[in-house]
Amino acid sequence: MDALRQYFPFLIPVAVLEVGLMVGALVHLLRRMKTRNLNVGAWAVIIVVFEIIGPVLYFLIGREED
Repeated sequence: MDALRQYFPFLIPVAVLEVGLMVGALVHLLRRMKTRNLNVGAWAVIIVVFEIIGPVLYFLIGREED
């Protein structure tokens, strides 16, 4: 456990970034309900399951342009 504590200053910002990206992507997805490539349910699963990569992929290739 002591070995893990030395990494906490680096892990906490990554965890906050991960949760922030996931919440932001899900809110955007559910407010617009329009996507480019897949349906809304598939994007929701990708966002939640693939943690950091899922929301980034959604914002880059999945969201419908306003």
